[in-house]
Amino acid sequence: MTTLLSTTQAGSVILTLNRPERANAFNFEMTTALQNALKEAENDPQVRCVVITGAGNVFSAGQDIGEMKKGGGEISYREHLEKTYNPLILQIRNMGKPVIAAVNGPCAGAAFGIALACDLRIAKSSAYFVVGFSGIALAPDSGISIFLPKYIGLGRAQEYFYSNKKISAQLGYEWGLVNQVGGFNYQRLVMQVAGELAAGPREAFAAGKKAFNRAILPNLEDALNYEGILQDVAGKSAEHKEGVKAFFEKRRPRFE
Repeated sequence: MTTLLSTTQAGSVILTLNRPERANAFNFEMTTALQNALKEAENDPQVRCVVITGAGNVFSAGQDIGEMKKGGGEISYREHLEKTYNPLILQIRNMGKPVIAAVNGPCAGAAFGIALACDLRIAKSSAYFVVGFSGIALAPDSGISIFLPKYIGLGRAQEYFYSNKKISAQLGYEWGLVNQVGGFNYQRLVMQVAGELAAGPREAFAAGKKAFNRAILPNLEDALNYEGILQDVAGKSAEHKEGVKAFFEKRRPRFE
């Protein structure tokens, strides 16, 4: 099965995360496919806007834990991040074209970081966001440590990291995390916004994005690198081993 679907419509390319049997969780193949598709979109003069969404009723559950643990050996989370999510996050932020996260359902972990890196988030009314990492005793990565506090404030960001509570689409809208929420008109809303952006001044949009990056995210690359350092330590902990074991056994972890 192709892990990423790509279609074009009126100057926009729609990239659909396509592992519905795994809640569209990212494996290395899908991460690489998304990186390549974004590069192609950047270089294609016919593409003026990018939409990232998920197949079915899920945006993405984040990293596929099963893939990470299938070898059985010790994993360097820092090396994994340096090959996958860190370059992907920087790629989205450095794209000279608007990128929309069309959040059609649950969005968690690394996928939440990807959605936060996008320029706009349009969510279906039934969608929700979960930080996710603390459930398996990991630190936030994929840019969440820098993006989430900027959108909802440090206190809320820490609360939702610690608790793993859901942030509903409506609550995200009220806090400024989500730009627009759609119900029965969700698909039409996404394509309407994408069409408006595709018809806009491409060079001015690219310059504006650079300005926002410089003003608001000047230390993004440093933040991503530091997340990797912290994640490497957390990934070797007894707490993480218990968190992963509990995840596969479908029970609450017992952190002692």
